[in-house]
Amino acid sequence: MASQKIQGIFTPHLVPLDKSGEINEPELRGISIGSSHRAPTASIPTARPANSRGSPAGAAADRADRLRAGSGASAGAGQAAAEANVRETLDACAAYAEFGARAVAIVSPYYYQLSPESVYAYFREIAIHSPIDVTLYNIPMFASPIDVPTIRRLVEFPRIVGIKDSSGDLAFMMRMIAAVRPVRPDFCFLTGWEAVLVPALMVGADGGTHATAGVVPEITRKMFDLTRAGQLDEAMRLQFRLLELFDAMLYSADFPDGFRAAVELARLRFGA
Repeated sequence: MASQKIQGIFTPHLVPLDKSGEINEPELRGISIGSSHRAPTASIPTARPANSRGSPAGAAADRADRLRAGSGASAGAGQAAAEANVRETLDACAAYAEFGARAVAIVSPYYYQLSPESVYAYFREIAIHSPIDVTLYNIPMFASPIDVPTIRRLVEFPRIVGIKDSSGDLAFMMRMIAAVRPVRPDFCFLTGWEAVLVPALMVGADGGTHATAGVVPEITRKMFDLTRAGQLDEAMRLQFRLLELFDAMLYSADFPDGFRAAVELARLRFGA
């Protein structure tokens, strides 16, 4: 169980490959450590890769590679468990617990869009049986959405300790916080949409999990620190600059190739 609220800036790293297309585990460890060193006051850097051709821990890879990517990350990191069904997801949770992960982020079922009741049933089973703390992962553009009433029901399970919301919808973030914080003040709210990081922090979010933090971790962390310190003019100045970078990465190529290219420009090679 979580003894301390999760907060700060987290990095869903892409996973580097070697020339044969296998996971380059030493490089992966170096990337995880490097992000922490570049933003030394950041919370736990995560190795929670996005779904990409440069990221064997995503949906485009097999389960063995996803677990290998998790084992190659730094101990104590957060991990993503997005398997095909509850049993495989729980198996992944158990594996990440053995790796020393702090918590897992679990996306709701994808491909078929489920009803709120089915989404609840999926996470309820995981919450009851997971050996590791769970953060929900709401990414409605790719998976069944997790609505506010469902989140309010799920926070009754102590194993569920937070949510990453990648909708970019500030009103939705506010509705979640209003519904949950009075009954679970320890519950963490992370935005997965860096284009609204500072506004999300201003309405009460506890941090963010952003691919952009793998490119400019010192900037995303500085935005977090400035906002927490009440230096909102400077925080918003950086937010508008980050928005330009985010839009360039998001719209310059098929997702997530723009993010992959940006990381490579930061002199981190991702192989085949």
